[in-house]
Amino acid sequence: MFDLILRNANLPDGRQTQDIAVKSGKIAVVAPKIAAQAGQEIDAAGYLVTPPFVDPHFHMDATLSLGLPRMNRSGTLLEGIALWGELRPSLTIDALVERALRYCDLAVSQGLLAIRTHVDTSDPRLVTVEAMLEVKRRVAPYLTLQLVAFPQDGYTRTEHGVQSLARALDMGVDIVGGIPHFERTMEEGAASVRALCRLAAERGLPIDMHCDETDDPLSRHVETLAAETIRHGLQTRVAGSHLTSMHSMDNYYVSKLIPLIAEAQMHVIPNPLINIMLQGRHDSYPKRRGMTRVRELMAAGINVAFGHDCVMDPWYSMGSGDMLEVGHMAIHVAQMAGLEDKTAIFNALTTNSARAMGLENYGLDVGCAADLVLLQARSPAEALRLKPARLAVIKAGKIIAQTAPRISTLMLDTRPQSVNPADYAPKL
Repeated sequence: MFDLILRNANLPDGRQTQDIAVKSGKIAVVAPKIAAQAGQEIDAAGYLVTPPFVDPHFHMDATLSLGLPRMNRSGTLLEGIALWGELRPSLTIDALVERALRYCDLAVSQGLLAIRTHVDTSDPRLVTVEAMLEVKRRVAPYLTLQLVAFPQDGYTRTEHGVQSLARALDMGVDIVGGIPHFERTMEEGAASVRALCRLAAERGLPIDMHCDETDDPLSRHVETLAAETIRHGLQTRVAGSHLTSMHSMDNYYVSKLIPLIAEAQMHVIPNPLINIMLQGRHDSYPKRRGMTRVRELMAAGINVAFGHDCVMDPWYSMGSGDMLEVGHMAIHVAQMAGLEDKTAIFNALTTNSARAMGLENYGLDVGCAADLVLLQARSPAEALRLKPARLAVIKAGKIIAQTAPRISTLMLDTRPQSVNPADYAPKL
């Protein structure tokens, strides 16, 4: 007798008509036609069941603050940073917690059950840190939240920046962050990378650094980050986020850089929605896309994970908490439209991101946590095309969110009475 059985499910690896049995919050059996009963059964009806979506790069302290204190009229990165600087002095713990919890509600409804958020440490009051620690405590039963100490205005550039980041770590923040390209000079940026890697090594913490989020091909702090990762023995514990300057670098330099990143066993976290929106703003035509070299990094065996980055905040007025929207943009920007490409993109929203965050017991293998999402789509490629309804979101074997199937009723003579978008999947 199992607690739950999902029947007749398609899985991301291509297996079809599979049953998934759950016992005590874990996956107990995955097989066709499990001959057993359960306290609850769900007919997946040939739809896709996947592990939950994972967002390894987000800014939850800023989310849903769009319009405060005013709109970003230019839509640029620099005006967004200036706006956040205007808003920061008026931030309160209660308002930060309320907005973050509302976003977590949205995330759960989208099947997004793990998020790594960068928390601004530039204000020595550290109200952002106090608020996000409280949010982490409250959502722990249903959503994994990791916190990165992020010196938004620069680690050494900001007065008290070094001390504030150390205090954030003392308060319980999980991960060391940085933003070397925002320091005053290239030399100071490289020095900040070295100092932050040394700090992470001393404290035994991972690193996730905003790195080279610029169109400048000479912004090469990721090289220093990779070298310091190897020097301090931090392999598998370091992520470089954005890396948009790699889009503009010459091929010879990149041919040396990518093997160095692979040697360091770094994770790379592009943010397709934000990168395509904010980069290339000084170009007329041709206009650069601004996203890092996803295909080449994947081909080198580097773990590439995609982040949402922002939702309705000073930097990005769009966003819905839907990681499939992120993947949908990645397909277009990276020009990865092949079937294997789409599988790789889907993995970057799930298993790759889980690996970047170091999540344990994640996946569809027996013994993994029974954290599952039932999508109104037949395959990963179709999920990326449709961005479908999350018919059920399951945490530890219990349904925590449901959405009705997206079915349209037609009133046309001689035509079907209803349309299900999932029924348009190609017959492969």
